[in-house]
Amino acid sequence: MTSSTELAFLFIYAVSFYIFFIYRSLQISQDHYTKVYGLRPGWIFHRLNDVSDAQWRNFRGNLSILTLVFGIFTLVATSCRKYGLKAKGMSVIWLMLSLSYLSYLHGACILYILFIASANFLLVKICGRTRFVFLLWIFNITLLICNRVYEGYPFSLFGRSWAYLDNYRGTFRWHICFNFVILRMISFGYDYHWAYYLNRFYKEKHIQRCNNCSLGRTCYQLLQERSLENDKFSFTIYLSYLIYAPLYIAGPIISFNAFASQLDTPQKTHSLKEVVWYGLRWIFSLMLMESMTHFFYYNAFAISGTWKHLSPLDIFIIGYGVLNFMWLKFFLLWRYFRFWSLINGIEAPENMPRCINNCYNLESFWRNWHASFNKWLVRYMYIPLGGTQMKLLNVWVIFTFVAVWHDLEWKLLSWAWLTCLVFIPEMIVKSTTNTLKVESSVGKFLYHELSAVAGAIAITCLMVANLVGFVIGSSGINWLLYKFLQKEGLPTLGGMFITFYVGTKVTPDISNDLVLNFSMHVNYADVSHL
Repeated sequence: MTSSTELAFLFIYAVSFYIFFIYRSLQISQDHYTKVYGLRPGWIFHRLNDVSDAQWRNFRGNLSILTLVFGIFTLVATSCRKYGLKAKGMSVIWLMLSLSYLSYLHGACILYILFIASANFLLVKICGRTRFVFLLWIFNITLLICNRVYEGYPFSLFGRSWAYLDNYRGTFRWHICFNFVILRMISFGYDYHWAYYLNRFYKEKHIQRCNNCSLGRTCYQLLQERSLENDKFSFTIYLSYLIYAPLYIAGPIISFNAFASQLDTPQKTHSLKEVVWYGLRWIFSLMLMESMTHFFYYNAFAISGTWKHLSPLDIFIIGYGVLNFMWLKFFLLWRYFRFWSLINGIEAPENMPRCINNCYNLESFWRNWHASFNKWLVRYMYIPLGGTQMKLLNVWVIFTFVAVWHDLEWKLLSWAWLTCLVFIPEMIVKSTTNTLKVESSVGKFLYHELSAVAGAIAITCLMVANLVGFVIGSSGINWLLYKFLQKEGLPTLGGMFITFYVGTKVTPDISNDLVLNFSMHVNYADVSHL
């Protein structure tokens, strides 16, 4: 079979799979919608709408208020910037606006945020440029755990005279948002620490190689890596960075260096036309999400437990649908907040730069899921822990931290360690294949076939790990094995593996090679990233 014929066959199979997937999803949702909860009257063809996911329900319900608030903030900030305000002036403006925003969100609990932020700032100034900088990690990880254990510290803990403040805790739990603030506090501390030492970032070489910087634009990497003047590490700029309104609730995560640099000079990477188009694409994606939740009740089936009573084929369809729902949900959340940040002249890294269905190994998946978090982990954990020299050990430390950062739950730790168990063999195989040079046609053919098989295995493991971590918990592993390893489930398991095998071969990295007669132009991830 020639490469072009094979590629045509693979695409026909992929299209047929999605036609069947959509048809069966509609059928399942229609047949069993009375058995699930979380459905509400919708606006599309009088169908019920799946709002069973609390995070999506809250965001969707408050979308108009958020847009109004950010619109007012943008108008005020833009007007002030026209008067020539630089870093210090803009930080004051953003601080005042953001404090108003936080007062509505958290009420009296804003006192906790200001107290902890001040304590961290003092610790950075004392230890940030000494060998005791590691105390920042101890302080922030302790906070991360205590915030969850004590559920945001009821004021009644400090005595009856403070108990009345518990009636004014706002509309949003502060300690949930504070997970992102902790990342920013660590970023501020280490950017302050590294600014004191010799900067090994070669700005001139970077500008020559970077498409954006060579055209007079400033890319995010340059903003992040170049050192700042000492006056940029002031308390006002630090606090405005921690609670910068457009990125406060959910990110994307931006380093302190990148944020402070853009207070003086607003981002130039994206033109006004590009930002407007970015917003229009977001609206289109929102309509796609509305269509999905009106016709396919994936998440409602999952949280209701109804899918446990379905056939293995339907379980696979719902599980795959839940992961796509999660991807689109976070895609919309992160791009909405990034859009408002861009309008205000602050560029943050893009999350979800690649579709979940276009990732066929763990490394590319994690680099393209919560991409800004990945950049943060690389800069503040992976490289300081030894980088590629300690990679097999680093992944355990990093994924454990990621699990604890999300929440203190055993299912998240199970997700983290299960991911590591799959990640390590993949890294070893990649390291081995990078050293091999395949010249013969047979060797190239075998290489691509094995790559596709490995991709199918990786996608299956990713599905299992994410379902365990975010849907069914660690106890659900036995249930999954029981469902798919019995006689009825084996054909579904085989079909699922074949489908992922085909999906891997039609992704750009593989399918381009087929069209080019199996040339060996394979883009491996940069060794300095996870």
